[in-house]
Amino acid sequence: MSSPLLSVQNLSIAFKCGAKKISQVVSDISFDIHQQETLALVGESGSGKSVTALSILRLLRKEQVLYPTGDILFEETSLLHASEKALRQVRGNQISMIFQEPMVSLNPLHTVEKQLYEVLALHRGMHHNDARCEILQYLDRVGIKEPKSKLSAYPHQLSGGERQRVMIAMAILTHPKLLIADEPTTALDVSVQAQIIQLLKELKNELNMSMLFISHNLSIVKKLADKVAVMQKGEIVEYNNKQRIFLRPEHKYTQTLLNSQPNGDPAPLPDTPGILLNVNHLSVEVIAKKRLFSSQKKQIVNNIGFTVHQGETVGIVGESGSGKTTAALAILRLIKSQGNIIFDSHSIQNLTGKKLLPFRSRIQVVFQDPFSSLNPRFNVEQVISEGLMTHKKLSKARREQAVIDIMQEVGLAPDMRYRYPTEFSGGQRQRIAIARALILKPELLILDEPTSSLDHTIQKQIINLLKLLQQKHKLSYLFISHDLALVYSMCHQVVVMKEGNIIEQGSREKIFYSPEDQYTKALLSFLDKPPRKANKTLIYADKAEKIEKFAHKDNTQQEQLQNKKQEKKVNWEDALLMRKK
Repeated sequence: MSSPLLSVQNLSIAFKCGAKKISQVVSDISFDIHQQETLALVGESGSGKSVTALSILRLLRKEQVLYPTGDILFEETSLLHASEKALRQVRGNQISMIFQEPMVSLNPLHTVEKQLYEVLALHRGMHHNDARCEILQYLDRVGIKEPKSKLSAYPHQLSGGERQRVMIAMAILTHPKLLIADEPTTALDVSVQAQIIQLLKELKNELNMSMLFISHNLSIVKKLADKVAVMQKGEIVEYNNKQRIFLRPEHKYTQTLLNSQPNGDPAPLPDTPGILLNVNHLSVEVIAKKRLFSSQKKQIVNNIGFTVHQGETVGIVGESGSGKTTAALAILRLIKSQGNIIFDSHSIQNLTGKKLLPFRSRIQVVFQDPFSSLNPRFNVEQVISEGLMTHKKLSKARREQAVIDIMQEVGLAPDMRYRYPTEFSGGQRQRIAIARALILKPELLILDEPTSSLDHTIQKQIINLLKLLQQKHKLSYLFISHDLALVYSMCHQVVVMKEGNIIEQGSREKIFYSPEDQYTKALLSFLDKPPRKANKTLIYADKAEKIEKFAHKDNTQQEQLQNKKQEKKVNWEDALLMRKK
């Protein structure tokens, strides 16, 4: 057998935490990736997946990282002992990486075209005109609608899913031998996820490319990977081919991961829920092109309306760029909009300043990208308690105790409260964002992809926590997600959006079991396991009907057999009489 393209041998990774203290985060791991092979690295947040991936390209800070044991070989050449000049030849050219958080990875001061052109100019020596054709081709391949109009856009003008697709295009433009994909489909809806998986498969064949695929989405891993390595607390606890891992997992932790898919029903509604939020004729326009004497406007949200009751969860689903997050930002009064927003019988559409402040603590939000929404200069305690300092007058001791309590509720160790956001994994940062919102005990919580960066085990914990809090405090949720299985488990009502319009809305049962619009049907077709309506009466009636059919069939066969026997008997008796005569 040929030697592997990438070989990680007994690798250990540690961080310096002071003058003498060393914290080991990865312990003695080994795996190989051969040509045209995809290895999936799965495990909970903080298990060491991303640290391992960053170590391959030596992207961790030299001053802080140590490699106590092992080596990383790429085409039989050590990357751990390579010079900086040799590493620059490998980075981008031969090994490319899709990072987990596109808003942090993309330059906010440069347009999409400029950032993609820099990659082609630096790594493939292309001129601007040739590069533009290549850029448009790859933007189209990764599912960007109207790619020409996105060339002059800045990262903040794109949706979360669109930013992720730009990052994927940037990584594959150089035709690398090895692609490291760190949660590349986290912010994408199911239809685009399917496109990206198909695209990665095609590129793998076209470019003879290998992949290290890091993900907590096991359904995607099942479709894309050849081999799977399961990580827990910095160790690889199981490493085998895909079929063996999914059909006959040996380690208890692997079995737990496979059994952590979203399930269950929404929290029970209160007996007489009143209307908490009523949105009528909401529209949002943005200036697409600004000129000297005129400007061109684009409608992002077009005349939408829905209602959220007390203790109810309303889910908003749709593709990236459909207007889900924009509608949420308008309800939060963070962007300008037209229409009417009524919260607890108060119209808040035209409120500003001090008049709006009392409603801020009653409506909280968890944003899609936790890293961008957390202040990197604040430690965790300062981040979580910031809202308390603005809205509630508490002593320092009570504030600290409130932070400790809410950190424990969302699954974070309270002794982490003096650390900074950069010291946490993506999933841990999302839990910090959830804690920051919940500490004010709001009446309405807007959740914009709150579990998109969480693995399934933590996702299940967070969803169960949100359900318990909802039932205890009669909280209402506006739940934005591309994970339809999660929406089914969490939401009472579902709103389906496309291109800024609501094309269908209704109860969970109506949307999932009898959708009317073709777009809704197309979205539901991407579900691996469509939710089944559990109706015991129908099941038992169906069984009874089948039993009755079999019984009737059996009786008919018995009658036919008896008739044949009787007929044979009669024929035999007639033949005997004829012989006697």
